[in-house]
Amino acid sequence: MSGAPAPLVPPRPSAGGAGGLPLLRLLQLASPQLPVGAFAWSSGLEGAVEAGWVQDDAGLGDWLAGLLGGPWAHQDLPALARLHAAWTLGDAVAVAHWNDWLSATRETAELRAEDRALGRALARLLATLDLPEAAAWAGAEAHTGYATMFALAAARWGVPVEATLQALAWAWIENQVVAATRLMPLGQSAAQRRLAALMPDIEAAVALALALEDDELGCSAAGLALASCRHETQYTRLFRS
Repeated sequence: MSGAPAPLVPPRPSAGGAGGLPLLRLLQLASPQLPVGAFAWSSGLEGAVEAGWVQDDAGLGDWLAGLLGGPWAHQDLPALARLHAAWTLGDAVAVAHWNDWLSATRETAELRAEDRALGRALARLLATLDLPEAAAWAGAEAHTGYATMFALAAARWGVPVEATLQALAWAWIENQVVAATRLMPLGQSAAQRRLAALMPDIEAAVALALALEDDELGCSAAGLALASCRHETQYTRLFRS
């Protein structure tokens, strides 16, 4: 890992939020049609369902709210804010540091492989759009985090930091709920109600993430790590490992 850079102050959220072209770019980044292969991974959810830890809609809500308030609020989202600031300031050292830091928080080989697969896929996509600098992150051996490329696109497209965090959290939650519809009895209407119910949790996680100092970052989710470990050797599965 690279040496720690000087502390960065993430850009303050704009009072009016994203609008116009930045809003459309934000919608593009958060779209389930973004071709990065997120649908092929369950982020440990399939392992949790197989173990009986998540069995119904209420259990799904508890599982996702817990992850939002834990590792997402204390790791993924604050790191994303710092990556957004680093790309905005053109600080390559800080970009490398927070990319490596976030990779080090992945507690299983499966979670790390998922993050890097999505990161490289997004890098390849962005290089074909209007961000040729993403091409350097697209190599098969690159340890490219998804949040790193998400932050690059948001910073270059003028998406405010708060909206960027909300978009990444939403994209993850939506993918998790869609995965749940394939893993348990959960209909489309119930899935939409669950998404709506989780919106305040996303808002709270983003607010907390933006308030944390560097030395307050970090959170271990033992249940997620165990679910992912179990999934790596699960005999039958729908999602990649």
